[in-house]
Amino acid sequence: MVTVRKAASGKRIFLRLCDSRFSLQISFAEPLRDTSAKTEPAALGARHNGGHVDRRSFIKLLGTAAVGGAAGKASQAQASPPPPMKDLAAARKTTSICPYCAVGCGLLVYTDRASGKIIHIEGDPEHPINRGTLCAKGSGLYQMAVNPARMTKVLHREPHSDKWEEKSWDWALERIAELVQQTRDNSFEATNTQGQRVMRTTAMAHLGSAALDNEECWLLQAMMRSLGLVYIEHQARI
Repeated sequence: MVTVRKAASGKRIFLRLCDSRFSLQISFAEPLRDTSAKTEPAALGARHNGGHVDRRSFIKLLGTAAVGGAAGKASQAQASPPPPMKDLAAARKTTSICPYCAVGCGLLVYTDRASGKIIHIEGDPEHPINRGTLCAKGSGLYQMAVNPARMTKVLHREPHSDKWEEKSWDWALERIAELVQQTRDNSFEATNTQGQRVMRTTAMAHLGSAALDNEECWLLQAMMRSLGLVYIEHQARI
């Protein structure tokens, strides 16, 4: 979309090129005129007419924008289209939160009622944070949930081993609990070097997810503090 706007003073013209991938605004101190007969063509980005783009540089900018737009459309053509509206209307719609960063954008997750599989994910227009919009990572969230390369089983490699072994989730949880207990017991300090009571371990740390709500954060804090952890951080602060 191209928008031309003239300033109230009549001495400046603003030209705005808008697309879904970029926005370019160029201002002219006076109406466009051909200066190629008087000056040598400048490289892209050179400034004429009191610090603004002349006609030849503007044409170069316009050509670059057109090539970039065509490349963007070509890459978009390879993406799979969303399901038909009739499929979405019949699907189960559930609200969720994007797991990537601390912004906490709302999502609408569409699940096929027969198979129980996710068929589409989009921004929630009623969510107060993002109001239906999503960033590039959030827009591709469907690929994280529905991806043939996604691991769904526990893989474990023994020390000094050269191969991975499949394990059950129950085994993984028991193993994690065992290592946490072992590390805490081996590194726990009841008092420091000055004889002060500290009741801590500095051999472990906890990093919270940016998608945690207040209640989940409270529970994790209580659990980590009870273990004696002092290195407790949150992903949103990193």
